[in-house]
Amino acid sequence: MSLLGIDIGTSGVKVIFLREDGKILANIVEEYPISNPHPMWSEQNPEDWWQATCRAIHRGLSDAGLKPSEIKGVGLSGQMVGLVALDKDCQVIRPCIMWNDQRSAKETDELTKHIGLQKILHETSNRLFATFVAPKLVWIRNHEPGNYHRIRYILMPKDYIVYRLTDCIGTEVSDASGTCLFNVRERRWSDAMIEATEIPDEWLPNCTESEEISGIVTTKAATESGLSKGTPVVAGAGDQPAQALGSGIVKPGLCSVTIGTSGVIFAQMDQHIEHPEGLLHSFCHSVRGQWYLMGVMLSAGGSLQWLRTTFSSLTPISYDAMTDLAVSVPPGCEGLIFLPYLAGERCPYDDPHARGSWIGLTNRHGPAHLIRSVMEGITYGLCDSIQIMRNLGMTINRIYASGGAVKSVFWRQMLADTFETEIALTNVTEGAAYGAAMLAGIGTGQYANAVEAADALVNIKEVLIPNSSSCEIYKRTYSIYRSLYPQLKSSFSALTEIANQL
Repeated sequence: MSLLGIDIGTSGVKVIFLREDGKILANIVEEYPISNPHPMWSEQNPEDWWQATCRAIHRGLSDAGLKPSEIKGVGLSGQMVGLVALDKDCQVIRPCIMWNDQRSAKETDELTKHIGLQKILHETSNRLFATFVAPKLVWIRNHEPGNYHRIRYILMPKDYIVYRLTDCIGTEVSDASGTCLFNVRERRWSDAMIEATEIPDEWLPNCTESEEISGIVTTKAATESGLSKGTPVVAGAGDQPAQALGSGIVKPGLCSVTIGTSGVIFAQMDQHIEHPEGLLHSFCHSVRGQWYLMGVMLSAGGSLQWLRTTFSSLTPISYDAMTDLAVSVPPGCEGLIFLPYLAGERCPYDDPHARGSWIGLTNRHGPAHLIRSVMEGITYGLCDSIQIMRNLGMTINRIYASGGAVKSVFWRQMLADTFETEIALTNVTEGAAYGAAMLAGIGTGQYANAVEAADALVNIKEVLIPNSSSCEIYKRTYSIYRSLYPQLKSSFSALTEIANQL
């Protein structure tokens, strides 16, 4: 018997078929488009997710040589805080407003002033961000009243695929945590936030733990997807908690770093903890009865991607070639620092106006310095979240690394030296889809719980320890990095104002 994990990502769906011993029988990616109808807007058509998912499942079954009846269970993961609005017939009303959409900044400010930051923190354990679901609903109310009055159900992206597979409307605690309508501490919808935002409570789906079975594959879904009618489908989890599960972050005190387009520091807890000012996200984990603190920077690998694209407009260059150049420069980049705020920032600075910057440029600095400084700047940005966690009293002695960027030994060593902690690499490289398959195994009884699943499927391949001489250089440079944003904040806002007038 095998398990199916599905991750509804930003650029495409990833589907893996996992044998009970952990061997991946098939790994399929099907892409779909993103729409940007206005600056700072990001939308997708949920139907594209469904069609891509069906294509991927058909391809995966064929590649793995599996019969549909051999799939014991299905688990879902997906991009978090996206808003899918359905009407009374469960038809999609408008394109999904995605996780990186900033259109509701004004609504976010108005809601925060109306409700009060301290009440929001008390009720939800988080600040209200423009990317969260509640302000997106208020934006629709303000700008698309016709669509707003048609809404009967709201879902997150992976929940919509669960609905298409099972005809069941629901969500689970990890994705609900990003709505700002959810009491993370008590793992339930917040009556106070529902009342304060004037969002009808009947729109909110039933909320379960991540491994609970939401329903079974319907006859119609079986015909379209290629799965067997009656196959159990678990509720699943948001991509970050699913990826953490797939990386073995299943016990209190474990921590992970993920560098993709964005960057994430993820720390598991067996009791609810929140930052008193909301500088970190405090969400429910995909592990039953557990929580996590998460620091998110918006342009981690995205900053290096931007630099590569910029260089490649002159002459093509690969990431490996960029890394080879970076290795030739000493730690600290001979006094050059990069601020990785190309898309604003989230943690620890909730500032959509923050901008990327190089500080300390001289005529000695060349392309190799620029590359290494970007890598170091991303690492410093992640270190901000590590330091906040440590200031809350958390002990972090080892961090599990995942994401495309950490395939580089050079970058993993930079993380170890900057964080002053061991960096571990596991055998799992499939991220959230792997975690989704693990949830399917837990929900269908193949594993008793998350710890048993991780012990069976996840193991450490390599551990890097900090280099003391590099640690000292990074510590001094990071201290300067930390001083720069407060000095430049007002200038960033002024530059945004000028740009908006052009």
